[in-house]
Amino acid sequence: MTSEDSRSERPPATSDADLRRIIDTIPGFVWCAAADGGIEFLNQRGLAYTGFSLEQIRGWNWRDTNILHPDDVQTLMETWGAIVESAEEGEIQARMRRFDGVYRWFLFRVAPLRDQSGRLVAWFGIDLEIDERKRSQDQLRRSESYLAEAQTLSRTGSFGWNVATGDLVWSAETYRILDYERSVTPTLDLVFDRVHPEDRIELRATLDRARADLSDFDSEHRLLMPDGPITYVHVVAHAVRDASGVVEFVGAVCDVTAARVAEEQIRRNEQELRQIVDAIPQLITVLTPDGATIYINKRAVEFTGLSLRDIQDGASRTRLTHPDDLERTGHDVRRGLARGAAFETEQRVLRNDGQYRWFLNRFNPLLDEAGHVIRWYVTGIDIEDRKQAEERIRSENFALREEIDRNSMFEELVGASPALRTVLSNISRVAPTDSTVLITGETGTGKELVARAIHKRSLRSQRPFVSVNCAAVPASLITSELFGHEKGAFTGAMHRRQGRFELAEGGTLFIDEVGELLHETQMALLRVLQEREFERVGGSRPMRTDVRIIAATNRDLQAAVSDGSFRADLFYRLNVFPLEVPALRDRVADIPLLVEYFIHRYAKRAGKRVRGVTSAALDRLSAHYWPGNIRELQNIIERAVIVSDTETLTVDERWLPPASPSHVEVIAQPENRGRENDAIVAALRASKGRVAGPFGAAAKLGMPSSTLESKIKSLHIDKRRFKTAVTSEAG
Repeated sequence: MTSEDSRSERPPATSDADLRRIIDTIPGFVWCAAADGGIEFLNQRGLAYTGFSLEQIRGWNWRDTNILHPDDVQTLMETWGAIVESAEEGEIQARMRRFDGVYRWFLFRVAPLRDQSGRLVAWFGIDLEIDERKRSQDQLRRSESYLAEAQTLSRTGSFGWNVATGDLVWSAETYRILDYERSVTPTLDLVFDRVHPEDRIELRATLDRARADLSDFDSEHRLLMPDGPITYVHVVAHAVRDASGVVEFVGAVCDVTAARVAEEQIRRNEQELRQIVDAIPQLITVLTPDGATIYINKRAVEFTGLSLRDIQDGASRTRLTHPDDLERTGHDVRRGLARGAAFETEQRVLRNDGQYRWFLNRFNPLLDEAGHVIRWYVTGIDIEDRKQAEERIRSENFALREEIDRNSMFEELVGASPALRTVLSNISRVAPTDSTVLITGETGTGKELVARAIHKRSLRSQRPFVSVNCAAVPASLITSELFGHEKGAFTGAMHRRQGRFELAEGGTLFIDEVGELLHETQMALLRVLQEREFERVGGSRPMRTDVRIIAATNRDLQAAVSDGSFRADLFYRLNVFPLEVPALRDRVADIPLLVEYFIHRYAKRAGKRVRGVTSAALDRLSAHYWPGNIRELQNIIERAVIVSDTETLTVDERWLPPASPSHVEVIAQPENRGRENDAIVAALRASKGRVAGPFGAAAKLGMPSSTLESKIKSLHIDKRRFKTAVTSEAG
């Protein structure tokens, strides 16, 4: 090959224009400066970034420009001056302002140009944008700083453990937790030097398993520190395999001393609190927000005889509540739990000996920061004694109200007639006993007063005296009135109600107008007299009773037994000690005493001064037939006191109407018994044997039905034959 051919194969010489295009294409700012540092050249990329022309920047010194960030000018000039002075290569980092005012980080790399003699003639440099890298480095440094700070605050260190080499790497917090200087090279031996002797075997076994299986591990153990205290640490590690297959454990070690000490203190506090709660005489229960039992104190276990697991069983829990209280208490508890506020319930709880006792349950919620219930604390307070006292007070109040409200005749039995003395003598004989008494007599003669006198002189005088008038209560309700009823026993029975027998417990029950009882009620009363027990209406559980019964009637019960309207066995049970109260017309000698007693009573109430009654008025009162008995006399004296303007009362004759129409005028003559008998027989025949009511014989004769019943009995008239006669005629 010729030299000419060789020259033809050489690449063409690079022209200045080509060189300029190459420099402008370089991904960086290429520049040239004089030996003293003044800028002589900047490539097109640099000019485009700064927004200046080459003529504008020629001769600039870095300090003279306004393209550097103000915070970086001083550092750059000091570093650039040192490089110029040393005439050696160097690097500088600074932020340069773009033409739109945005600053970005750049790396300035400079190198000196020397001539053949070694003299510095120029500087060449290239500025490379490192803004993203700089931001990443800053972010990494901040993250590392945050991580270190977080580890310090959380008392959690990190470590790396190379399984193949056994090398360990600890973070600064790990050094602090293990109490080693940063200059110490980490090893497993250093770790085990700190581990509590009792925990070393278990920790070695954990590490051996992790190393053999290359699996994650979790361990908690104690460290014995050089200065004496024990540090609790929790270590977790994750096995990481790199691309070459080398396994390294990356983990964290957390100082949990504070938590363990707190847990131990909580455990001791809970144990102490449990002992305190177990010593409380009340029944303490802890419930979940929905009412499930999670704790009961020792007193609750002893009272119920059931364990916590037994009570958590729904069936056992239900059996603890009295059947009568189950529905009500369940409703109250569900409503209280739903409201989320403190509330109370009352119920009877079954004791381990099979007896129920009343408890007041106070529910108090424990709330979290958001106000949600996280626990219910229930305190059960035994209120059996209070309930019994309330029941006694209620019974006594009931009896007292009845006594106050009743239209009583007088507080004492007033009189000295032989008939009354006989009654008083019989009262003194029967009162100390518990025998059943049957009081008979016309309406208004004071049968209830006699019953109260018996009670006051009996051994039951400190207990309730309860009365019920069978004629004043609808026949359909008298059984409920006497024996009480359960909730829902009949329409309108919205609540369980105690009857008169329960209210009179331990005392005396006075059953007035006992002859008006229906047949089924007579049977229930007979059971009480025979067996001393009864059942509420709608109930299924017999109830024992300790009540003395005093009955009264204005009817002829023997005649009622004969006509089948009254049970013979009940009559004989009631008629243990018969006591007849005489009518006022049979004790005329007592009228002056009664008048004096009533004058004193009503004059004091009216605030008047009354000394007595006129002789004419007293004669008129003594001669009256008194179909209304003592109650009528009481009303007349009260009226006389009200209208009186003097110290001596008078009685208007109009206040004492004839005791009866013409028929009564006939039978009122005691010397004519035959005519009296004929009048009564005629009236019974006309009324078809009916005594009471608007069409009865008593109404036809103009006298109280009780008076007529008494006369029928005394004249031995069989009123049933008039009913039979009517039936025969109809046939």
